[in-house]
Amino acid sequence: MKRIAAILTFAAMVLAWQAEAQEKRMAVVELSAIYMRQQPDYEAALETQELMGTVVEICSEDRYWREIISPQPYRAWTTEKGLVEMSREELEAYSKADKLMFTGISGQLYEEASETSPVICDLVCGDLLRSSLTGKGKIRSRKGWTQVTLPSGRKGYVRSGQLAIHKGFRTIAMGEGDSGSLSPEETEGVIRWAEKLMGSAYLWGGMSSKGSDCSGLVRLAYLMNGILLPRNASQQLRCGEAVELDPKAAMQDRIINLQRGDLLFFGTPASSPEKLPRVTHIGIYLGEGMFIHSSQVVRRNSLLPDNKAYYENSHRLVAARRL
Repeated sequence: MKRIAAILTFAAMVLAWQAEAQEKRMAVVELSAIYMRQQPDYEAALETQELMGTVVEICSEDRYWREIISPQPYRAWTTEKGLVEMSREELEAYSKADKLMFTGISGQLYEEASETSPVICDLVCGDLLRSSLTGKGKIRSRKGWTQVTLPSGRKGYVRSGQLAIHKGFRTIAMGEGDSGSLSPEETEGVIRWAEKLMGSAYLWGGMSSKGSDCSGLVRLAYLMNGILLPRNASQQLRCGEAVELDPKAAMQDRIINLQRGDLLFFGTPASSPEKLPRVTHIGIYLGEGMFIHSSQVVRRNSLLPDNKAYYENSHRLVAARRL
């Protein structure tokens, strides 16, 4: 099975960025999920979110707002309390430290190893925390609790069962990937994570368990399986391998080539063969005509008109991609 050749560890990604931009102001996301807005104003439109532990570049500031560039990549504004600015040396030490990923849908970081102790902050799935491992490369645990460290250096405790060792991300960028990029186990893992978020609210610009838009749900489901996709549906359309769809066929025949885990794109057909369709929505195919997506809420729908879960915009299916 073909696999993506470039597998980058978290440390390698950060160090590569450092080498290219030694003089840039760099920071690490401190809160469970920061909100990145078009302008330095709480009323400005939400562009996207970034999760705890993500390294970003600070471009400018306005009062307590910081304009940042995230690895997605996105350039937008967030507040200073959500970031910890680091020197080159501090960032290098941070990047080399052992990391754990929070794998609960949501949770808390406590001052002590007790749920009755004060809460330091909330956590959402995908957050990265520093913590030393045992000599056998396992998570340190004492009576079901693990001590972790925030980017700021503040320490706290999380339930050990809500943590997994972070081994780095594999990036599938635009123009990369094919039908063998994911193993069957990884495909099922992506679907499983999307289904864990069933019923959560749609949030334009959201990319966390606090709320997600359609492409944010897809990116988060892949991220929880160690794979980084581009952020937006129009970018995700350029990943993987095209699956043939017959636009003139009845839906039952139109989707005959689809496989579980394929990405489905909805929108307007391309104006010419050499162009891509204009996509406005994305979901993940589950099989037998069903798919999961974020539309008002994260939900399962059917592409088939005779199904009671029929999605009213199924006729706008314009493309599918396989990874």
